[in-house]
Amino acid sequence: MYKLNVNDRHVFEVDKTGEGLMINGDSVNADVRKINNTQWHIINNLASYNVEVISFNRAEKTAEIKVGNNIYTIAAKDQFDILLDQLGLSNLNTAKVSDIKAPMPGMVLKVFVNEGMEIKKGDNLFILEAMKMENIIKAPADATIKTVKIKSGDKVEKGQVLLMF
Repeated sequence: MYKLNVNDRHVFEVDKTGEGLMINGDSVNADVRKINNTQWHIINNLASYNVEVISFNRAEKTAEIKVGNNIYTIAAKDQFDILLDQLGLSNLNTAKVSDIKAPMPGMVLKVFVNEGMEIKKGDNLFILEAMKMENIIKAPADATIKTVKIKSGDKVEKGQVLLMF
């Protein structure tokens, strides 16, 4: 069983049976033909649809498909994802960080963030020069900057708190 969220507006429960598909408890017997790796032709209830997969992320279980001239964003959850949600364990993979500490001694060359700024995972935070090499320190998770304890030109020691979230 899968729970499909379409465009963050519609939710469908889809289950594969021996005869075909069950969508929200209703049996669907569509004629589905694969044209190539990204395109299908579907006939259902005397209506014809050309479907194209624009993007597909297996790890995140998301896809973007084009049906006719409309584009739909789909997020899928299988029975295991649903069970994790019910147990409150679905967001254990998100990193919980409260601060950034200097990974090595060095000198801060440039700071890209300010207090109160909202950042996304992977955003550049600052450049730390150590042993004549420039290291761009990136955000480990989505967060809001609470305190910036460094400025350009500061010398830092390993383990020193540089930013707080």
